[in-house]
Amino acid sequence: MTLILNTWIFEKDVKKGASQVDLVDRVANLGVDGIEVRREYFKDLDKELPETAKKAKERNLIVNYSVPDVIFEDDGSLNPMLQTYFEEGKILGLKKIKFNIGNYSKFTGDLKEALSQFPIDKIEMNVENDQTQVSGTVVALTKFLSAAHEAGLPEIGYVYDLGNWAFTHGDAIESAKALAPYTHYIHLKNTIDNQGELSTSDNLNVGIYDWKNILTYLPKDVYFALEYPMDTDEQIKEQIELFQKEVGA
Repeated sequence: MTLILNTWIFEKDVKKGASQVDLVDRVANLGVDGIEVRREYFKDLDKELPETAKKAKERNLIVNYSVPDVIFEDDGSLNPMLQTYFEEGKILGLKKIKFNIGNYSKFTGDLKEALSQFPIDKIEMNVENDQTQVSGTVVALTKFLSAAHEAGLPEIGYVYDLGNWAFTHGDAIESAKALAPYTHYIHLKNTIDNQGELSTSDNLNVGIYDWKNILTYLPKDVYFALEYPMDTDEQIKEQIELFQKEVGA
């Protein structure tokens, strides 16, 4: 079992000026296996990317990268920024990089040729169920992931994001069943529904989802990440222990 902390956990401190470089030590001290850094949290990429990589290597942490952008533009063309993102990934020494699919339904090219230009054999490319109808539904995800695998691109995986199913009104259990064969990574967070107003919980056990039951439909030999804001390291430790108790350290 490999447990990662996504730096959204530290949202309050990031807003106060904490850098993701500083968060590497904090994540390591919490006793997990890795850190998932968010591109939008970097203030100076040229400076912070190599510093993050250096510190993570010193602390023996896995580094994953969350990029808030799409693979396919609205017209179906390949996002011209992808090469840049993978170059950043090389600097970070990544294991996995995560995108949203975007509008794959309008893509008309050769999928293998389009994606093989990137180092996906060294940095695993993953897509997540986002909060949109374009690329956050089981239909959209299955269409892209099945096409990628049929094209001979098994390196392309799926990040099952539990909390996001509430925002697209998807069935979390049926989605887990359908997408389990492609799942390489699981983002855990719970969602609170207050009379139709959705918000992210700061406790896995509080919300609309029975996360422990949902995990029974998903692979066990994948990376897991906690991805929800928490106020203190004590609270983070409690959530880590909750996860480890249920899933197994």
